[in-house]
Amino acid sequence: MAEFTGERVVPGQVAPDLWNEHISRYAFAARLAKGRRVLDAGCGTGYGSLQLAASAAHVLGVDLSGDAIDYARRHYAVPNLDFLQASCIRLPARDAAFELVTAFEVIEHLPDWIDFLQEMKRVTCPAGLFLVSTPNKAYYGASRGAAEANPYHVHEFEYADFQAVLQDLFTHVRMALQNHAGGIVFQPVATFTGAEAWMESGAGTPEEANFFLAICSSTTSIEIPTLVYIPRSANILREREEHVSRLTSELEDKDRWLQEALGERQKLVEMFRAQNQELEEKNRWAEQLDAQLGQARQRIADLQNELAEQQEAARRMATGYEEKVRELEADSRRHAEWALESERRLGAELEARTAELEAKCNELAECVRLLHRAEATVEERTAWAGKLGRQLREAEVLLAGVRASRWVKLGHAFGLGPKLEHD
Repeated sequence: MAEFTGERVVPGQVAPDLWNEHISRYAFAARLAKGRRVLDAGCGTGYGSLQLAASAAHVLGVDLSGDAIDYARRHYAVPNLDFLQASCIRLPARDAAFELVTAFEVIEHLPDWIDFLQEMKRVTCPAGLFLVSTPNKAYYGASRGAAEANPYHVHEFEYADFQAVLQDLFTHVRMALQNHAGGIVFQPVATFTGAEAWMESGAGTPEEANFFLAICSSTTSIEIPTLVYIPRSANILREREEHVSRLTSELEDKDRWLQEALGERQKLVEMFRAQNQELEEKNRWAEQLDAQLGQARQRIADLQNELAEQQEAARRMATGYEEKVRELEADSRRHAEWALESERRLGAELEARTAELEAKCNELAECVRLLHRAEATVEERTAWAGKLGRQLREAEVLLAGVRASRWVKLGHAFGLGPKLEHD
């Protein structure tokens, strides 16, 4: 179900007067739809397109709202009626495609309403008719009073403005007024055999009209007789009595609400008195706070004076400290200069000692080298001595053998052979 917002008409969800305002426009247009190709621009939920399709050759209902088109397709499925979701500013239709175009309560919702009118002229054939309606800005401005403007309306028209913009585009423009009118109806009970309407002349003026409805054409001038639309439940006195009954019920509700509000008012008065008493106590408390605040301010002034004296003493102390710091800095510079001089002197001595140490190291290295050479010589002599020792022991063994030999002894006895020394 499409949502009723107060602007888009959903059958069964609107008040009778609002429904009659909308459906009566299609009753007015239906007299011109017979056998024609019809476009219902801004068709909404499609109830008016269905009424046009009763006599038209074919009707196309177009609306930008997908919800409205879905509602129309579900509820109004007849062979010569189609619905399309599209913008009325850019219709997917060829030039001069329709013989009758209706656009009821659409133009005031569009910021680019001039483009809308040009598009309606494009799709209307030269001999066709364009029916367009809009609320009377002057009437609705006065009826709203201090209330805010309709948030759904972008541009509203007065009679002369509406007629002028249409005459700029169409050669023939006929203006009609749409109003709620009181009347007396005589009708048979059992059958309906048609109706005649009698209307006093001068019954309405553009300034007082609820709505304007214009019949526009590029080539055809047409005069439309007055239409009196009588809804099925058109007993105004009974409707007024029911309306009075509803107002009476609402008045009783408001009286009851007023009594409740008066009771709430008494509670509010008592609450106000209690709050007023509490406020007086808080005022007295505030006065005490003011007195304490004055004492605190005096104490602050005294502390500020003490602080100023302490700051002056601190300034003098700081001046003394600064002088002492300058003296310490001078001593520090002297000590630094002495340290630098000592560092230079010690550096020179260190370099001399380093050179002397290097010489001693070189001398020691030479001694070590000579010592290594002497050790090598000792080792060589030791090896040579060891070799001589072995040779000597071998000679001693040989000598002992010779001495023990009986041949040597025999030779000695005969004075032959070498003479060997005895131990």
